[in-house]
Amino acid sequence: MASHLRSVSLPSRPHREVEEELCSLEACISSPSLAIETIYDCFSRLGDMYCSIEEIMCLPSNQVCSSLQRKMLDGEMECSLELLDLCNAMHADFAELKDIIQDLQVAIRKGDDATIQVGIQSYSRLLKKAKKHFKKTAKMVTSYKEDCRMVRLLSEAREITTSLLESTLHLLSKQIATPKRSLVSKAFQKKNSVVCKEEQMQTLGCSITDLEAGVGLLFRRLVQNRVTLLNILSV
Repeated sequence: MASHLRSVSLPSRPHREVEEELCSLEACISSPSLAIETIYDCFSRLGDMYCSIEEIMCLPSNQVCSSLQRKMLDGEMECSLELLDLCNAMHADFAELKDIIQDLQVAIRKGDDATIQVGIQSYSRLLKKAKKHFKKTAKMVTSYKEDCRMVRLLSEAREITTSLLESTLHLLSKQIATPKRSLVSKAFQKKNSVVCKEEQMQTLGCSITDLEAGVGLLFRRLVQNRVTLLNILSV
């Protein structure tokens, strides 16, 4: 009897653990205290969750799907393309943001106020473009409640991924959105020393480098999940 109970309970454990972690991630991302410095950890945790979801997808019990489940998985396949597009675009934007920050550091060192202002405008313009692209692309809002745990996990992970990407853009925009508080604007206050200004730009640059790595990691996890999902649907 004990052996039978173990055989029944074991397959559900990965699901419960992933669901709990997804809920924890959702709470972290929606927290008012979320900061750029902690977002990379969210990317890392979400990447781990996609690995766990892939393991669940590969379980024998998840290889046979009804026609309805296949239809829902086809929908997730389409949504995964949109997520990949968002991640790829954001990865490119982060690389461009790093170049802008490096140019700002040089301008600060030279005391070139005109170039500094151009750099700030470029920073702001790039993030506005990224937000516009995000709103145009991130349309995957369907949430599945049907009794297919694999589909539900994919749907929940997709929604959390979208929320994380949106929060990342929002926090980066805040760096120059509020003159009295933003990191970038503080970097150009006359009372600050050149060394302090450069250190602040270096901090922002390092944060963007971490975010770029986090999005890159997430992109690779999404690609692998898509491959696994294709294999399931091809059976």
